[in-house]
Amino acid sequence: MTVALLGPVFDSAIRFIAWIVALGWIWKTAAAARGLPKVPDLLLPAYDRMPEGRPWLTVIVPARDEGANIHACLQSLMEQDYPNIHVIAVNDRSKDLTGILMDQTAILYPGRLTVLHVTDLPEGWLGKTHALALGAREAAVLLQPEFLLFTDADVMFRPDALRRTLVHAVETQADHIVTMPTLVILRWDEGLLMGFFQTFALWVARPWKVADPRAIRDAVGVGAFNMMRRSAYLQIGGFEAQKMDILEDLTLARRVKKAGLRQRVAFGLGLVEVHWAPGAWGLIGVMTKNVFSGFRFHISLLLMACGWLAVFAVAPAFEVFYEPTRLPAWITVAAVVWGYWIYGKRSGIPTWTAAFFPVAAAMFIFALLRSMAITLWQGGVRWRGTFYSLKDLRQRSTPLNEK
Repeated sequence: MTVALLGPVFDSAIRFIAWIVALGWIWKTAAAARGLPKVPDLLLPAYDRMPEGRPWLTVIVPARDEGANIHACLQSLMEQDYPNIHVIAVNDRSKDLTGILMDQTAILYPGRLTVLHVTDLPEGWLGKTHALALGAREAAVLLQPEFLLFTDADVMFRPDALRRTLVHAVETQADHIVTMPTLVILRWDEGLLMGFFQTFALWVARPWKVADPRAIRDAVGVGAFNMMRRSAYLQIGGFEAQKMDILEDLTLARRVKKAGLRQRVAFGLGLVEVHWAPGAWGLIGVMTKNVFSGFRFHISLLLMACGWLAVFAVAPAFEVFYEPTRLPAWITVAAVVWGYWIYGKRSGIPTWTAAFFPVAAAMFIFALLRSMAITLWQGGVRWRGTFYSLKDLRQRSTPLNEK
């Protein structure tokens, strides 16, 4: 091939790729426009009632060094307008006032709040999965509830959140249900990343397909709100079957789907709220310990994901200035903004954050590479004061094909 032909060939190649990207985004956002309205909104009047049979629910709240949040979280649970609730708070080796605050709150609500204190972590467990498993075992001893809710210590619940969720769970015979949390955004750079995550997530799992047992890859698990029938939890082996999974929420969801159990997801703006981390750098710091684990510590898979992000999320921002790719690039931009608007109506994240989509994508690529580099450099993951070796994490994590 002569040098004179290289220009046209290059233009044709990148034009072809740009159109693939544009068509991909149109396909995804059009599917979301059709599918997301089918996902139940728990704020509708139909869910403002008591669930049939009024099943008992035990809420399990693990916490390590959450002194700044734990009282408010437990208080929001104690103020639920559904009567058949018991809360188990698990203090996982905290070095701050978490355990004391738990005990003080329990004194105010005798018979409704039980506190467990973990002083030593058994070998072969992550701290959080051990705390969750311990809480589930204690629930069986105290009450044998029909439902379990696994949540986090920094989550806030509107007084009707659990009642409305149980109405939907009972009505649809759900074995596992996620009420999507509303992300509290305190700074503009947090919104930048959060908006990106919600739209990018459309490529990972389709919420409107979660209830379809044939859509195995469409599984949703959220650490802030994983509600399960206790029978389903026991059927899949509980957290004992995933002792070393850092992304325990997503792994649990995949195991539920693989077992053929009934999985549901619902929206409810403001019912469940969580502030993930302060600022963009805080969010990147949180991702350092977990995003590499999402690829089961496979370097090649993570690098492929970075390449995909570069082509599908970063490159269109530059292609709008290049004549051969200008039209498909602008179509991509329009489709992305459409996706932000569609999802934003349910998440509360403003559409204007779409203007920073390529910047947020580049930041996410940085977070992926940073997570991989730090994990490999230190030979493992340091999480809440405990070090877990990469060898143990690789050997004991649930394989990628179990989903």
